[in-house]
Amino acid sequence: MAKQFIRTPNAPQPIGPYSQGVKAGSFLFVSAQAPIDPKTGKVVSNDIESQTRQVLENVKSIVEAGDLTLNDVVRVTVFLRNAADFQKMNEVYKKYFSESLPARTTVEGKLPATDMLITVDAIAYY
Repeated sequence: MAKQFIRTPNAPQPIGPYSQGVKAGSFLFVSAQAPIDPKTGKVVSNDIESQTRQVLENVKSIVEAGDLTLNDVVRVTVFLRNAADFQKMNEVYKKYFSESLPARTTVEGKLPATDMLITVDAIAYY
């Protein structure tokens, strides 16, 4: 099975040995996206709503670079620094995934940088 590496300037560039996305067979695997504005390279404001929007815009950009839409996403994992942010995150999330609801897991955990409140990875299906 051939792999295709997805890269777009519309999402943060990898800062380590990983790809923004990898198409393998009928699937597109999107690496966990941080709430980083790809234009500035910096984490957006410190509220969960803004960070959720930015993370999902980054995921959307990678999915679209793979010639898919968010309606093609079948699996999402949300990592929250604080589970108390779940409801606010969910209000933003449902604006991005309103037509086609992917399977989802949401967990609380330590994130790579102290100013990050959320990261999200995804799997889309061709």
